[in-house]
Amino acid sequence: MNQPLLVGAVAYTPNVVPIWEGIRDYFAGGPAEMDFVLFSNYGRQVDALLAGHVDIAWNTNLAWVRTVMQTDGACRALAMRDTDATFATVFVTRTGAGLRSLDDLKGRRLALGSRDSAQAAVLPVHYLRQAGIADDVELLRIDSDLGKHGDTGRSELDAIRAVLDDRADAAALGITTWEAIGRDELMPGALQEFWRSPQYSHCNFTTLPSVPAERTDPWVAQLMAMSWDDPHHRRILELEGLRRWVPPRLEGYESLFDAVRDQQVSARW
Repeated sequence: MNQPLLVGAVAYTPNVVPIWEGIRDYFAGGPAEMDFVLFSNYGRQVDALLAGHVDIAWNTNLAWVRTVMQTDGACRALAMRDTDATFATVFVTRTGAGLRSLDDLKGRRLALGSRDSAQAAVLPVHYLRQAGIADDVELLRIDSDLGKHGDTGRSELDAIRAVLDDRADAAALGITTWEAIGRDELMPGALQEFWRSPQYSHCNFTTLPSVPAERTDPWVAQLMAMSWDDPHHRRILELEGLRRWVPPRLEGYESLFDAVRDQQVSARW
């Protein structure tokens, strides 16, 4: 009999523990039981996956790109959240500051989140370079949660503080941080969005060829069977920020691959 699949995740906030305990309980007694192990950062988690210490890693988009780079593309993405398939970066500024487009950033200062955050640092620089204005924008980098790939949102909130304190004219945020600010009415009327990126993919469950499909396929099928209409499932889905699990949208990583190559981001931090 196969041992339970071991899934790695990063403990970026205390509620990660009840989320994964709930997911483990959901799989208990089914055709694909699992357990989990928590890491302090994504570098350690990717290392553990490559070493075979975990079977599946719950990776950010940057952790996925680094795993692809270190395995010459041999790794597999198994599933993602519906919210991971439609991720985006937004640029925000103080209400009434007069910024309406990327071009308006010329001669201004943009606050970025941690340098290992795809949504708040790596991709924003990529978008500036695509627009041909990277040399015209001063960057304020705020590395306040390195290792977590921006999961805590702390560096994005610090970037917002830089805007409110007049140390920056704009801030780069992931869409989830921006939506949470609006949903919770944290700073009503203080900020406004003036640019939004094309959609891209964020987290996914990643595995290696050494873990056969005969083991992962039943696990993915059971994962996909979680239903928003089931109140027991919904509690877990709400905590993890999704309504349903979906197949990976691999084309959504192309912009990050381009950004990592262009900026010569290391395959491992």
